[in-house]
Amino acid sequence: MNPHILPIARNVFGEPLVPCSFDPVTGFFRDGCCKTCEDDVGNHVVCAVMNPTFLMFSEASGNDLSSPRPGFPGLQPGDQWCLCASRWIEAWRAGMAPQVVLESTNQEVLQLVSLEVLKRHAYKPREEQDC
Repeated sequence: MNPHILPIARNVFGEPLVPCSFDPVTGFFRDGCCKTCEDDVGNHVVCAVMNPTFLMFSEASGNDLSSPRPGFPGLQPGDQWCLCASRWIEAWRAGMAPQVVLESTNQEVLQLVSLEVLKRHAYKPREEQDC
C-alpha cells in the first residue's frame, strides 16, 4: 500500500466519514473532514459543535480556540470543529464535553471512548430535537 494514499475514512458507525465543516474549514488536513494519519499527533477525530462552556474550558486548559490567529479564524458557538480526541475526553470527564456529530466523527476515537458515551453527547439539529 502506498503510504501517501489514505484508506477511506470511516465514521463511528463504520460508514464513510461525512464532512464536519467547511466554514470554518476544519480537519488535520484542512479538508473539512476529521481524517487522521500517523503525523496527526493530536488525533483530530471528533467532530464537535462548539458551545461557550467548552470554549472556556478549552482556553482554561491551554488551547484558546476562540481567538483568531494567522490561518485560524477563531471559533464561535455553533461552529463545528475536528477536536483532538484527548481534549474531548478531558472535557467529557469534567462534565463539559461539547456535542458530537457522529456521522462526521472518525471511528478511530472508538479506541479511546465507547460509542455509547458518544451517543449520549450526539448533536441533534433543531429539526430533530424533541418538543
